[in-house]
Amino acid sequence: MHYLVDFNPVAVALGPVQVHWYGLMYLLGFAGAWWLGSRRLASGRLPVTREAFGDLAFYVMLGVILGGRLGYVLFYNLREYLAHPLDILRVWDGGMSFHGGLLGVLLAGWIWTRRHHIHYFDTIDFVEPLVPIGLGFGRLGNFINGELWGAPTTRPWGMIFPSAPELIDMTREQLHALHASGQLDRYARHPSQLYEFLLEGVVLFTVLWLYSRRPRPRYAVSGLFALLYGVFRFAVEFVRVPDAQLGYLAFGWLTMGQVLSLPLVVVGVLLLARSRHAPVLAPATAVPAPGKHNGKPTGGR
Repeated sequence: MHYLVDFNPVAVALGPVQVHWYGLMYLLGFAGAWWLGSRRLASGRLPVTREAFGDLAFYVMLGVILGGRLGYVLFYNLREYLAHPLDILRVWDGGMSFHGGLLGVLLAGWIWTRRHHIHYFDTIDFVEPLVPIGLGFGRLGNFINGELWGAPTTRPWGMIFPSAPELIDMTREQLHALHASGQLDRYARHPSQLYEFLLEGVVLFTVLWLYSRRPRPRYAVSGLFALLYGVFRFAVEFVRVPDAQLGYLAFGWLTMGQVLSLPLVVVGVLLLARSRHAPVLAPATAVPAPGKHNGKPTGGR
């Protein structure tokens, strides 16, 4: 019998205040990235103070949230949000674009590096191994919300999503009764959110974390991230149902996610090629706060 995905999207309700699992997943992603980023900072992977790292984390967090939301609005559902602009604020209902979030992070990194006089890609190479943590938790949030499900499948690990069009008009009681009798098995779908959690979260994090444990040439970590994410996302899109308002863009299979991921593959290859002749940022000792090193001001470079 296939698993029925029927979670309450609200984790905690305190009167009119509701805390959604989707929001908690983002909180866990930021917390995990902060902790591991602090470890990378302590190992000398970015020559800045902890205060500067805190600023970077804040900039990146804003980039993820604002870029992710605006990216979804622009890339996936512009017409709907133009008709109902206040719905842009309803982030707890889902609707975040990774590609928009990535652009937000890249912009945030650019603004931060201009203030701290560090090479842009030294900063981005520092950040990239932390990104899959948020990606993984975000896909778990999609799974709990019962959104972004995949195409129909007869595979034994297929799952049943009540929000799928063939089931959305059924009550919760009807769904559970039919599921208990096995009548919903023919509606099983690929749990594409879990595929992405595994590939874009677990696998991508493991590869990048292990690869970046040793100093690498500039551009290499960013290039590996872009290449692997682009390939993983392009592949999963073959079994993930596109947003209803967009559908397939061409050939009966090309999706917006694939169109946005192809440039990442190209950029990843170019960055890896460029890294072959790039310098290696040697680990630095921990940088103290300004004014606390031999009585002289210090700062990252």
